[in-house]
Amino acid sequence: MVVAWLAVGGLGGPKIGGLSSVQKNDQAAFLPASAESTKAREVAERFQEQSTLPFFVVVERETGLTAADRAAAKSYVDSIPSLTLPGAPQVRLQSLLAGPTVAIPSPDGKALLVPVSVDSTKTDTEIDGVKPVGAVAEALRTQRDAVLAGSGLQAYVAGPGGFTADLVKAFGGIDGVLLLVALGVVLVILLVVYRSPVLPFAVLATAVFGLAAAGLVIYPLAEGGHLTLSGQSQGILSILVVGAATDYALLLVARYKEELHDDEDHRVAMRRAWRGTVEPIVASGGTVILGLLCLLLSDLGNNASLGPIGALGIVGAMLAALTFLPAVLLLAGRRIFWPAIPRVDHVHSEDAVAAAPAGEAGSAATTSAGAKRGVWGRVAGLVGRHPRRAWVLSALGLAVCAAFVPVLRADGAPQSTYFTTEVESVTGNKALARHFPGGSGSPVQVIVPSAKAAQVTTALQGVDGVASVVPLTEQAGSTGGGRPGQGAPPKVVDGRVLLQATTTPAADTPEAQDVVRGIRSVVHPIDDGALVGGVAAQGLDSRDAGVHDLRTVGPAILLVVFVVLVILLRSIVAPVLLTLANVLSFAATMGVFAVLFTWVLDYPGFDPTVPLYGFVFLIALGIDYSIFLMTRVREESRKRGTREGVLVGLAVTGGVITSAGIVLAATFSALGVLPLSFLVQIAFIVAFGVLLDTFVVRSLLVPALVRELGDRVWWPSAPSRRR
Repeated sequence: MVVAWLAVGGLGGPKIGGLSSVQKNDQAAFLPASAESTKAREVAERFQEQSTLPFFVVVERETGLTAADRAAAKSYVDSIPSLTLPGAPQVRLQSLLAGPTVAIPSPDGKALLVPVSVDSTKTDTEIDGVKPVGAVAEALRTQRDAVLAGSGLQAYVAGPGGFTADLVKAFGGIDGVLLLVALGVVLVILLVVYRSPVLPFAVLATAVFGLAAAGLVIYPLAEGGHLTLSGQSQGILSILVVGAATDYALLLVARYKEELHDDEDHRVAMRRAWRGTVEPIVASGGTVILGLLCLLLSDLGNNASLGPIGALGIVGAMLAALTFLPAVLLLAGRRIFWPAIPRVDHVHSEDAVAAAPAGEAGSAATTSAGAKRGVWGRVAGLVGRHPRRAWVLSALGLAVCAAFVPVLRADGAPQSTYFTTEVESVTGNKALARHFPGGSGSPVQVIVPSAKAAQVTTALQGVDGVASVVPLTEQAGSTGGGRPGQGAPPKVVDGRVLLQATTTPAADTPEAQDVVRGIRSVVHPIDDGALVGGVAAQGLDSRDAGVHDLRTVGPAILLVVFVVLVILLRSIVAPVLLTLANVLSFAATMGVFAVLFTWVLDYPGFDPTVPLYGFVFLIALGIDYSIFLMTRVREESRKRGTREGVLVGLAVTGGVITSAGIVLAATFSALGVLPLSFLVQIAFIVAFGVLLDTFVVRSLLVPALVRELGDRVWWPSAPSRRR
């Protein structure tokens, strides 16, 4: 088994390292085919020889451009076609350009806009191992520094191309930095938990091999276009597999260590431990897998693809935890726990809990099993003595936090907030907005029959937020920011013309998306076949699709989780209780998130995908700990009755579940090393939510409710022994 996994690691490791080469981070690539902006883009491509990705070079001087400044800018513009790509010196930028490059002066005379349109079909694949988008941005920036140095001019490479290049650069840390940070954090926690210099590395190897197994399947699917892999999906995959595999390993190792206290033969102990943990691990992993697959209901391609990508990652984590890790533990024997090697002493905290009077189980567990289990023995005793007080106060605290959810504005965020650090594309877009209408270079594209072009143009000019409307002409060259030919007739393709409406707000802002909504409201009554597209329209359609995904995927995940719990626990009451507790925990987490990120950190808004991902992970992953707890409670209830069984279950699983929760929270926190606001937000939501679920929901709320309900929690079935 170990040799087989070494082969998997050898083959799958390079695939994981190569995932960044098959990423797609273009927003348009994720929109559904039914979106109006997608249809508009397809038609707009007929108006030009090739589709383009525009880079905007913005040159400015706050005191106004001089003749020398214009001469320096012209020298820079003239040198662009002859530039070579860093890392691929045999490739000249001329071979990638989709049209001529010109400098457009700003109305205030303080800036120049240089649109550099690149053929997007040539930037989709690597050239000699070089990512063209990032290489083009680097070439433009390097030449800018060389030509404009000492002139006193400020120049930035921005626009859709510059933003994508900065995004790709930010995701470049996924292959190395993110994974190393996550594994390093987990290693430190495992060293503290196990107090062993050897065992933590066996657990880390389990996570790494699980990730390699996932890579063996995901890479060819992404390379063949069957899955759309984004940078954020790759980052979440790594974190998800490391966290889940470590959690499953913690559960198996803890049960194995228990069994070693009863059996001299470590093989017998492993057999019992494996049988005792396979059900909760498979149930937990199955819940997460099914929950993630609910994302296939999403309209957005990056959301839908995360479902199978994450599910394959969880499959790899489960297989490694249930096959590789047991094999390593069997080969090493008891020595793997050195220096704290477990001996046969038949002492377990649950024995003391069972012998204690009702309500005193916690203190009994403490005296019999040492400090590690004693902490959770005392918690069990507290729950046993005051169950109603425990669940009422817990639920009330969660409800107070949840009351702040309305503060959350998940209706879109401008691209200027995508990064946690200052990047050139964002700075350049701000400079562009200072001197040009915000939507310059990225106009709203309105495609209408030529016979109705004049009527639509008049209607567009009356829309609040539209700065200008011009048709695309033969001399314009492209729709990616080319300057329309003055006085030239509109270009007509299949009886339709393309009108370019420049918005006052920047094209990447929610305000521009609202302008698009206004444009559609006046254009569609004139011609119901008209299409409205462009960057702002893509943003609007993405936002609407995100809202749809949240409303569709959320209920589906709840249904899946509930059904799995019913099958696992053979009960109706317990699944209802656990599901409601998880929803309350999620709402409390989002309430705290809304207050912190809106009022304290002053974020102007959030993408609808943020609460969607938070819901998926907290419901699917958060239920894991309740599954770990309740499967043990059911097992103990058969021997002792439900009210005592829940105290035993809480006492003996408290340590391992808490360790698992801390590991998962710390692992997701590693996403914060990437300078992307979305991943930082997801990191906080999952980390805080998991800790809240670990220390409040699973430790107090659920056990207290089960203690109070007693055997009724298993209705309509019942444990074999009642008490």
